[in-house]
Amino acid sequence: MGTTSKIPSNSMKKTDRFVIWFNKHWVLVFGILFGGFILTPFLAPVFMAIGWTTPGNVIYWIYSFFCHQLPQRSFFLFGPNISYSLTEIQTVWENTNNIVILRQFTGNPQIGWKVAWSDRMVSMYSSIWLFGIIWGLMKKNLKRLPIWGFVILLLPMAIDGSTHFISDLAGIGQGFRDTNTWLAPITNNLMDPNFYAGDAWGSFNAWMRLVSGLLFGLGMVWFGFPYIDESFSYSAEVVLYKIQLQERLVHEKDRLSHLSSGEFLREKTERSILYTKSE
Repeated sequence: MGTTSKIPSNSMKKTDRFVIWFNKHWVLVFGILFGGFILTPFLAPVFMAIGWTTPGNVIYWIYSFFCHQLPQRSFFLFGPNISYSLTEIQTVWENTNNIVILRQFTGNPQIGWKVAWSDRMVSMYSSIWLFGIIWGLMKKNLKRLPIWGFVILLLPMAIDGSTHFISDLAGIGQGFRDTNTWLAPITNNLMDPNFYAGDAWGSFNAWMRLVSGLLFGLGMVWFGFPYIDESFSYSAEVVLYKIQLQERLVHEKDRLSHLSSGEFLREKTERSILYTKSE
């Protein structure tokens, strides 16, 4: 390549290098950024436990836009139990079924402090993060999940979430998903009574939120990440093609420049010879 012309400016080169680098490392970037997003709600109970109530309440407030934060459907840290029933929450907070009042309860030193989003959100987002990292390590050996598989993996959450929503229309703690009396005959009452009622850890509702969240995360990653990867790969290919094209243009300009210079010298030499002969 000649030196008479230059290919893209330094700013363009940096942009191109970033696109190519990001194509190779976007899963790592996702793991770091999304990991911070899903770990921050766990900082809220930590801050509350050590007396940093202001940053703890800020986290609760920010994540309240992503989640209902109902305490009976959330995990608690630094207390005797990982979760509590609605009755237990009402005992230490207010005897109310009002969702607005219930979600304001963040915990206390006696029972612990609530994680800043519900157990379903913990399961769903954590599984996306975990399966995303696993996919990044194994993507060369994995086939893309077909659309029917994606639908099957998302179906449990769709059913669980919609039935919870319909049940809550009757009032928090008063719907068919709060008693699950329909489930007892199906299972011949083989499970402990606490399995059928409420939302605390070990109940049917808690297990459904956990399992459906895990399946949702698996489906989102297995189906969606290959498309994201293809998109970034295509962007990197466009950048590489652009750089190659620019290099070819520069090379062609240099070739034409050298060729023109050579023809000029040859023409000048020929004129000199003719002039000498004419004398």
